[in-house]
Amino acid sequence: MEQAQNVTAVPLPPGPDGLPLLGVLPGVWKDPLGFFLKAAVDYGPVARLQMGPKDFYLVSGPEEVKYVLQENHHNYRKGYDQARPLFGDGLLTSDGEEWLRRRRMIQPMFNRTRLSFFSQFMTQATEEMLDRWETLADQGIIDAAHEMMKLTQTIIVRSMFSSDVGEEAARLGAAFDDTLEYLNRILFAPHPALAELPSAATRRNRRALAYLDAFIYRLIERKRASGEDTGDLLSLLVLARGEDGQPSLTDAQVRDELMTIFLAGHETTANALAWTWYLLGLNPDVEARLVEEIDTVLGGSPPAYDDLEKLRYTPLVLHEAMRLYPPAWMFVRHAIADDELGGYRIPAGEMVMISPYVTHRLPQHWENPEAFDPERFTAERSAGRHKFAYFPFGGGPRLCIGNNFALIEAQLILVRVLQRFRLRLALVPGSRVIPTPIATLQPKPGVPIRLERRY
Repeated sequence: MEQAQNVTAVPLPPGPDGLPLLGVLPGVWKDPLGFFLKAAVDYGPVARLQMGPKDFYLVSGPEEVKYVLQENHHNYRKGYDQARPLFGDGLLTSDGEEWLRRRRMIQPMFNRTRLSFFSQFMTQATEEMLDRWETLADQGIIDAAHEMMKLTQTIIVRSMFSSDVGEEAARLGAAFDDTLEYLNRILFAPHPALAELPSAATRRNRRALAYLDAFIYRLIERKRASGEDTGDLLSLLVLARGEDGQPSLTDAQVRDELMTIFLAGHETTANALAWTWYLLGLNPDVEARLVEEIDTVLGGSPPAYDDLEKLRYTPLVLHEAMRLYPPAWMFVRHAIADDELGGYRIPAGEMVMISPYVTHRLPQHWENPEAFDPERFTAERSAGRHKFAYFPFGGGPRLCIGNNFALIEAQLILVRVLQRFRLRLALVPGSRVIPTPIATLQPKPGVPIRLERRY
């Protein structure tokens, strides 16, 4: 698929009719996931959606997704300008040469050696959670989604700051929670102006950002003064040096990357695990096979980083959970110049929407797409499947830099939990867990479970 040089005569994509002024927004507000999926099925791999005063372009076909994210990615910049107060100019929001420089510098921080080091935080925090669960197992129902959020938050904070956090860990986590609440508000407000209205969430966000900035800058100053490499992400960012021997990142740039790593990282993994527990609760045959593999391969020993490559079925379960409920359910790009995509015109300046949730459920690419079937990710059944039919971490040059961190974290948690407990889904008759698309795809009102000790 080659970029068109003159596309003014190319037709715009088809799309559903909308109301005056509002366009299709009422349908989006009512059921965003269902609306976008139906639009892709009804109108094809590129669909035009009038949402308020602007047109948006939903790109769902794997070949078209590949074109935007990989083949012609230079023409599609990221669209998270509203999040800059939180992320600054970190990897998520930066573009061009500055993004490339940052990416090349940060990528080694997620190599095999570093991931093995970070895995100790993952296993230690998981063990602490499970010890706490021992006191909860006889006390009724707990929310697996909340528990996974607390766990992954602990892991990412320790990975970023190691022992420097100390007694401030709880306050730090609460501040990050307040910024996440505000991020959800500004990214998916019906109109940008509404997100700026005074509110309790806005006030909490201001206080949280002031605290986080003061905390992070204090640690950066301390780290620069000591020069001690404790192996955490703060050390790696602060102590990175260019060819001239000077620091590669300013204090503000270190702050931006730490905020990006936290806010773009821990919630996605937590939601992936929450949906995994939900799906396992609905599919006891899959859970039984998963437990059998874990017991056979590990024999009751707690999992370590090097054990993960011995597991075959476990990663398939996680991949299938992220196919059905990808935490990063939607992301956007802005077209820099006019382009042709799938035989249709994408005007310069317009916003392109790409939804893994939608593409992962297209019936022309997935047999029985609503079913939970981990074996669809075996090598035999994956053969011939388009690479961009499944992309929970994005794709192309801007593939999520923390994808391996997230997969290792999720597997270590999943394995160790199932070695010690069974998580029995405890839905009230007639109730449902509903996927709620905000900044990430969250299970609402949560994933209620009843703990059963294995031994």
